[in-house]
Amino acid sequence: MIHKISPERLTITRVGQIIDEHYQIALSDESVERIERCRRWLDEKIASDPTPVYGITTGFGSLCNISIGSDDLSALQENLVKSHACGCGDLVDPYIVKIMLLTKVMSLSFGNSGVQVATVNRLIDFFNHDVIPVVYQQGSLGASGDLAPLANMCLPLLGLGQVHYKGVIRPAAEVLAEFGWEPISLTSKEGLALLNGTQFMSSHAVYAILRTRRLVALADKIGAMSLDAFDGRIDPFGDEVNAVRPHPGQLATARAVRAHLEGSELIARHKDHVQDPYSFRCMPQVHGAVKDTLAYVSSVIETEINSPTDNPTIFPDQGLVVSAGNFHGEPIAMPMDFLCLAVAELSSISERRIFRLISGSRGLPSFLVANPGLNSGFMIPQYAAASIVNQSKGLCWPTSCDTIPSSQGQEDHVSMGANSATKLCRVVDNTERVLAIELMNCAQAIDFRRPAKSSPELEQWHSAYRQVVPFIENDTVMSPLIEESVRFLRSTPC
Repeated sequence: MIHKISPERLTITRVGQIIDEHYQIALSDESVERIERCRRWLDEKIASDPTPVYGITTGFGSLCNISIGSDDLSALQENLVKSHACGCGDLVDPYIVKIMLLTKVMSLSFGNSGVQVATVNRLIDFFNHDVIPVVYQQGSLGASGDLAPLANMCLPLLGLGQVHYKGVIRPAAEVLAEFGWEPISLTSKEGLALLNGTQFMSSHAVYAILRTRRLVALADKIGAMSLDAFDGRIDPFGDEVNAVRPHPGQLATARAVRAHLEGSELIARHKDHVQDPYSFRCMPQVHGAVKDTLAYVSSVIETEINSPTDNPTIFPDQGLVVSAGNFHGEPIAMPMDFLCLAVAELSSISERRIFRLISGSRGLPSFLVANPGLNSGFMIPQYAAASIVNQSKGLCWPTSCDTIPSSQGQEDHVSMGANSATKLCRVVDNTERVLAIELMNCAQAIDFRRPAKSSPELEQWHSAYRQVVPFIENDTVMSPLIEESVRFLRSTPC
């Protein structure tokens, strides 16, 4: 299967499909024409106009006033890539790097960046053959684009750096030689076009959004099982009460929970209590707010991955080269911090439901074991969930509200959006674990409600879950079961 890179809008859903279903990518004829037209115009301008153009015939950052001779323009661009490859810390997941390759190709395909078609096609070669550059999580300020991580991503174009290939990290030069690929000789502007851009930030955001879409659906389903297991009331999930405050996510959550519980004996039986705790009763409001935040952030990120974000921006039809700030990460840094907060709240309310399920109330045994005292049961998984939630709360501090000047003050305000991106992905991981722990608890609680049954849908899901995570009669090692629960969530269709 082949996806043609064209001016047609690339959706986040499509990105997930391209990566997960192992699509090949290729430039459309229109994209090739746009790239070639821009490159021709830029070559003609450099040859005919002695006026310095930032990053093309000058140095970079605070060195923008130093002119570079025509014989050194290629060396200028290669030096830029090498000197900026300063990534540090943990390696970026190759899945995310593959999104980076795709979105960088997309950004360059609009014909506003001045690159060669050969350069873009080599990035496509990397994508199509799963030659995934080694990229590090730390190093970007999210302002002049994601300079350090994109430099590490683009080193293999020059035969430098390292790549993941067939499960092994190897020198890029060795892998290029195996394919018979010569290193790319960069022309004017190309290094800047490759390094300027927000693909590190936006690719992490795409990855987090794709996973969060699954998590909000799973949270509704797990929350519905917890509600049933806790002998909760269905009244707060009716259309009437949610329609008078018609936030889209609130209505969607209420309807999803009702659908999951359709036909449940437990939810339909008489209730002695008139209210449930907020962590159950307010699922429409809290899960719904997460959905609405996710929808907003998704729209912002889709705009970003469908935009050229390097600098300067070239407009061949208008005869313009504009040095501006489309590489600045602020438009996506703040939304990523917002989504981080929302995803953390999904885990926070989940942990509160866990706490209630083990509380020994409403006919459930303390810590969800038949013989508490001799057995601690589900006491400590709640500790683990609380610890994870606490870490996520710390990660919710917005990095986009900070700035540290760089490049001798030329770059005097930065977004820190790369840190917004990486901590967002950490919070997504954390939330998945907390939901997996809640599923362990509510599945256990459902078993204590027998012979009464939940809905046919949830009973079927519960039965599938019991194939990998058993009912706990006596204390056992919980960590492997939590990991099995995480794996079960990852394999569950949504």
